[in-house]
Amino acid sequence: MLAAAAALTWDKTSRLWWRLPGVDKPRKSGEVDQPGVSWIAASEANLRFADRPDDYVIDRVVIHVTQSDFRTAVKVFRDPLHASAAHYIVRASDGRTVQMVRELDVAYHAGNRGYNERSIGIEHEGFVDRPQNFTEEMYRSSAELTARICERYRIPVDREHIIGHNEVPGADHTDPGRHWDWKRYMSYVRQARDGSSQSAGNSGGSGSSGGSGKS
Repeated sequence: MLAAAAALTWDKTSRLWWRLPGVDKPRKSGEVDQPGVSWIAASEANLRFADRPDDYVIDRVVIHVTQSDFRTAVKVFRDPLHASAAHYIVRASDGRTVQMVRELDVAYHAGNRGYNERSIGIEHEGFVDRPQNFTEEMYRSSAELTARICERYRIPVDREHIIGHNEVPGADHTDPGRHWDWKRYMSYVRQARDGSSQSAGNSGGSGSSGGSGKS
């Protein structure tokens, strides 16, 4: 019976809802989805464990700006009282990236339950009114990450599927703001995507692009 097989879950919107259980993917402490990033765990109060993309399709990447420095953003996402977190944070000075929520899990980042379930959130250190925060290193590192996410989940590399927090339906946020250079960023994402495709073709396409967390 369908109802008996479904899992009753309570999320941060304080609404009861039903979903079919996922496939219970194995988890290892400190494991990341993107090669080269560091792991710092967000508070479990700021996310919902899931089995994406088996229980929820991932078809969006949401771009955020922290409105804080890097260290503060990490601290906030580790605070169980904050009630939100993104999957990744990218540092301005050097493009260093930390993962705080596994991609298979639902992070509370978009302010919209449906978009939380269907997207991966990437925070960028800085302030929306300080264009100097959006460095070349940050753009390049984030673009590489977004390209790999799109590759993992077959997300089209376009502005319908790679969006700002301000473009989430019902959002009251303005990030990434008018100083975020979308033309530049999307160009870098496409370059990263095309470079990966060319490398895979030259090597016979036998390599794995999914990182350690997609087994």
